[in-house]
Amino acid sequence: MAIYRIDLSYDGSGFQGYAKQDGERTVQGVLESALETVLRSSVTTAVAGRTDAGVHAYGQVVSFEFDGDIEANRLRKSLNGLTGQEIAVKSVGRVADTFNARFSAKWRRYRYVLSTQPTDDPLMRHVIWHVHRSLDLDVMKAVGEAFVGRHDFTSFCRSVEGKSNVRVVEEAHWSEREGLYEFWVKSNSFCQQMVRSLVGYAYDVGRGFAEQGNTSEVIEARNRSLIKTVAPSRGLNLWEVGY
Repeated sequence: MAIYRIDLSYDGSGFQGYAKQDGERTVQGVLESALETVLRSSVTTAVAGRTDAGVHAYGQVVSFEFDGDIEANRLRKSLNGLTGQEIAVKSVGRVADTFNARFSAKWRRYRYVLSTQPTDDPLMRHVIWHVHRSLDLDVMKAVGEAFVGRHDFTSFCRSVEGKSNVRVVEEAHWSEREGLYEFWVKSNSFCQQMVRSLVGYAYDVGRGFAEQGNTSEVIEARNRSLIKTVAPSRGLNLWEVGY
């Protein structure tokens, strides 16, 4: 069996996440259906990040096994013709037999964007969280710095029984440009709803709803009920995966 890697982007607005679900439209379902049509064989993909419903990806990575030769550029063009405008297959290539898009990944980087502008931008409504209020960027930056390091992020995750929520966050910082606030976060991996919960908590601190100085205590408490706001999925984008 040969292993192939696909790099792709997608607008997650019309999908119920990446992973296949019975009766739901998902990125995996559309992509694997297209692969089966082209390759005339059932294919199961491994993915670097299983994005939730409504979450976008600029730099998603997928891998799959196939017993046969593939002309990579022809497959890329065929997939783009079948998956529609919401998915863009940027490259296809054969990789080492040990490669797995999920388990070979060393880190993932996400970007979240929210807007403090007084009116919505209708052209950006699917990719930005419009909050309609001013925020204290300095305290939000301090919150981001507190996330960096090895922590148990149970307070910020939808936990799965038997699975650890300990993660190593290498980067977590806020920046602002013309009323758009961007949050960049990089970690070895993320648990479910982690990034959106980090953003929601920073937002609550930035608007004065939560205390900036309590961030470390919230992390150490490992108590999901302490997080009052989970940012909506539309502002989240899986930006890059490192191998």
